[in-house]
Amino acid sequence: MDSLMQAPFILFLIIIPLTILLGLVLSALLPQQKLSYPPGPKGLPIIGNMRIMDQLTHRGLAKLANLYSGILHLRMGFLHMVVVSSADVARQVLQVQDITFSNRPATVAIRYLTYDRADLAFAHYGPFWRQMRKLSIVKLFSRKRAESWESVRDEVDSAVRVVSARAGTAVNIGEVVFSMTKSIIYRAAFGSSSKEGQDEFIAIMREVSELFGAFNIADFFPWLGWLDPQGIKPRLVKSRKSLDKFIDNIIDDHIQNSKGEGDETDIVDDLLAFNRDQATGKESAILLTRDNIKAIILRSTVASTIEWAITELMRNPEELKKVQQELVDVVGFDRRLQESDVENLTYLKCALKETLRLHPPVPLLLHETAEDTEVSGYHIPKKSHVMINVWAIGRDKDFWDEPETFMPSRFLKEGMPDFKGSGNFDYIPFGSGRRSCPGMQLGRHMLELSVGHLLHCFTWELDNAGSGIDMTDVFGLTTPRASRLVAVPNKRVTMSL
Repeated sequence: MDSLMQAPFILFLIIIPLTILLGLVLSALLPQQKLSYPPGPKGLPIIGNMRIMDQLTHRGLAKLANLYSGILHLRMGFLHMVVVSSADVARQVLQVQDITFSNRPATVAIRYLTYDRADLAFAHYGPFWRQMRKLSIVKLFSRKRAESWESVRDEVDSAVRVVSARAGTAVNIGEVVFSMTKSIIYRAAFGSSSKEGQDEFIAIMREVSELFGAFNIADFFPWLGWLDPQGIKPRLVKSRKSLDKFIDNIIDDHIQNSKGEGDETDIVDDLLAFNRDQATGKESAILLTRDNIKAIILRSTVASTIEWAITELMRNPEELKKVQQELVDVVGFDRRLQESDVENLTYLKCALKETLRLHPPVPLLLHETAEDTEVSGYHIPKKSHVMINVWAIGRDKDFWDEPETFMPSRFLKEGMPDFKGSGNFDYIPFGSGRRSCPGMQLGRHMLELSVGHLLHCFTWELDNAGSGIDMTDVFGLTTPRASRLVAVPNKRVTMSL
């Protein structure tokens, strides 16, 4: 038994020296490219820069960029990685050479759990991606569609009632916000206002999210995937089986109980309707499979942004006072905030823009090169993983005055960048170009309504004012607060909640 257990390790010891020898021979025989790679820390043979993998966070990569440049190169095993931390280089990647950089990299886990890139987020640029992008922007996640979803209004109202019932006592804002966004997303995707099934779905998605970000040796040395020392494969199989069972039941239910014209529809309804239109010739191009429908699941990052917005405003009471005074001026104390009021809440929107600058929903935008190319005079190989450090760009002292300070008024100045990222790449919280976030309008709508209601209806005080506010974040696909924000609300409006 012991000898069998040692066999993979012995093979590993044999393969590594042979790989090193093969690498040395190939490097001597193959022609060298004329341009050099971007600057970066020197790596070791075979493993490259894998010794500094713990620095591959938004903060760690920003520090490396300060040592080298706005574009730097890392080699992780057999994988080339390029990190972009300046707006000028981001423009070259996201605008000038948009098509070359319009693919998304995908790990072994991502490919498996998205049914081999069957979704919009990780599909390669091509006919399927273009069709899904159009469907998402025009129908699934448009601003008009978001405003028509009762789920957003209903769940925001529910969150306000939860807070109102606990006025004068400590409230875990993070948990309230997470519960609210979870319910909005579940209803938007599947149409059910029942809490039944939500916990199961969230548990599945949490495991999927962890697997998306888990270290897997096969991502850096594909030929070592069979070893699976981290035990990733069994978790992948179990997660996909759970996802299949859960969403197959929902799809079957939607097919059996199809919505009539004029009924409020959810994302599954819309995707099934898209397929019917394809089959009857009303639309051209691609028919979706069940795997496509399963893979196109809305992954919301707005919950952490709502919590960060309230955190920053509580940490800066003068700014909070300005936002709440504007809410009084526009809405008053005797009625609730309406969607039509948001357009007149200029300072609230500035505060949310400033929150997105300091705490972008996704700190590192991931791209992959479709072919060899050149950026800023450097060689970027085909299939390189390119990371745009949105977090670092939003804090660049060469563009932003007092970049570490929460200052919403900066967005009142003429010519300041907006969300779209089409002309100014110093501010791209939702990305830019072909791969910009298709759910931006829905995310903004949820953000404006939820923060607006919570600040209009209540005053907020820290539960333990003497200890201050912990501003530590946790790195992942998103960057939520390391600890939940807890504060004491008190009602400030005159009407009943």
